[in-house]
Order: sequence, then C-alpha cells, then structure tokens
Amino acid sequence: MSDTRSWLVTGAGGMLAQDVLARLATAGVPAVAVTRTDLDITDPAAVRAVLAEHRPAVVVNCAAWTAVDDAETREADALRINGDGARHLAEACREQAAVLLHVSTDYVFPGDAEKPYAEDAATGPRSAYGRTKLAGEQAVLSTLPGSGFVVRTAWLYGAGGGNFVRTMIKLEGVKDTLDVVDDQRGQPTWTVDLADRLVRLGRGALAGTAPAGVYHGTSGGETTWFGLTREIFRLLGTDPARVRPTTSEAFVRPAPRPAYSVLGHDRWAAAGIEPIRDWPEALTEAFPALVAAERS
Repeated sequence: MSDTRSWLVTGAGGMLAQDVLARLATAGVPAVAVTRTDLDITDPAAVRAVLAEHRPAVVVNCAAWTAVDDAETREADALRINGDGARHLAEACREQAAVLLHVSTDYVFPGDAEKPYAEDAATGPRSAYGRTKLAGEQAVLSTLPGSGFVVRTAWLYGAGGGNFVRTMIKLEGVKDTLDVVDDQRGQPTWTVDLADRLVRLGRGALAGTAPAGVYHGTSGGETTWFGLTREIFRLLGTDPARVRPTTSEAFVRPAPRPAYSVLGHDRWAAAGIEPIRDWPEALTEAFPALVAAERS
C-alpha cells in the first residue's frame, strides 16, 4: 500500500543525505530534513517526539559517527550514535508504523574474503567503528523485522562533502606524484546512485514489493585506492603514471582498514531493483560536479 506521508531524513547536512533529499525532491516526495542540530538521535525522548510530530512514512537514517580512527579510543561515544541512536529510531518507527532505511558499512565484515560478501555472510568487525555499526544493524533488524532495512555501503564520494575522490582532485594540482595504497580492494560508490536506490527501496517497502532486511548499496566492479586514483587522474587529463602504488604499511592508522571490501548485490532482485552500475561509469558521470565542487 502506498503512503502519502512525508519522509524524514536524519543527518541531513551530510554528503549522502543531501543527495537523498535531492532525489526525493525530483520524485515529488515531501521530505523533512533533520540535522544533528535539530535532533540528537542519542536522546530517545527527542526521537519519539520528532517522529510523533512529523509521522513520516519512511525514515532514512544518514546520521552516524563516521570518524573511524577516533572511534578506537571513543567507542562508547560512537556506540551511542551508531548503536543506541539506530535503536531509538527503530523503536520510534515501530510506534509510528514507519519504514526505516538505515545506512551501514562494509566495516561490519572482517575484510579477509576472496569473493564478494553476500548480504547474509557472517559479520566480524575488526574495528570499534565496525562494532558500533553492527550494533545499529542488529537493533534495526530485531526491532523492525518487517519494516527495517539495512543498506551497507562503502567508499562513498559525492559533491556535497569531503571524500577521497575530491581529495585526489585537489592533490593532483599540488603534487608531482602521489603514493596510494594498492592492497585494499573495494567499490567506489557515488552518493547520487546510492540515494536513488534508497528512495526506490523505500517506495518498494511502502508498496509491499521490497522485503525488509539487508541490502548492499555499492557500485558494481572493484578496484583499489591506487586504481581509483589513476582513473581520477585520467579523467583530469593528466598522466596516471604520476600515481604510484604502495601498501597499507605506509599509512598506518589507529583503526584497521578492511583489505577486501567488495560486497555482493544479489538481494536487490528480491525487491525488483537493479543493483548500482559499475564504478567507472558512475565516476565519469559524477566527475564534472566533483571537480566544480572541489575547485569552487
């Protein structure tokens, strides 16, 4: 059954949420944008009040603690947002009979696979960030077994915020050469493409054509950060050989990065929605806006 109520998007100031809101506007779907200033999702009373006021048909949760390295020493703080916050939203959605689309991450997996992780593959996060995001997934799925959707994504880039692609565009203009990690594999994913799938998934949920559960919202294909950067340089019209491969040991960080973040996309067929296109095609289309945003 369709629902004429508005949608509510949390974390509305973020890169992904901006594109979700733009996609909803294009589709003529009324939406309420809620920033972290408007709503502290760690406050259950505040969450209930906001959802009771707006009575959304769908909540898209883009609010998250995304400082991966900081979470290693502040796991409790990250858990309050990524775990408890997701649970508060799920409980409020249950009260309002709303669908919840919760954005999660590849970090819930250990990153040691040799083939794409299926939606039902065993999880095993190796970082505090991954553990807190897994807690949020579990809260959503257990609280909303029939109307909770977890959409895992990875390697996001877009015009609406800082990200790896925009950083490489900037560095191309100031560095003669760049050493980039070539032993981490993943799927660069444009926020515009993910926003489209989130909106289609929410509409499918309301129409009864999209089963609740876990979906993987990443681009098709795979590459490394090195391979991605070489493609960025190619699109900039400069020599990709200026990008040199290196290993993760050259860039040691507090939180371990998954060596293999490639996700499978079989579940989309159950919802009648095609998976996101291959990453080079998306990057090519996104590139003019990315360059404009970085150089403005």
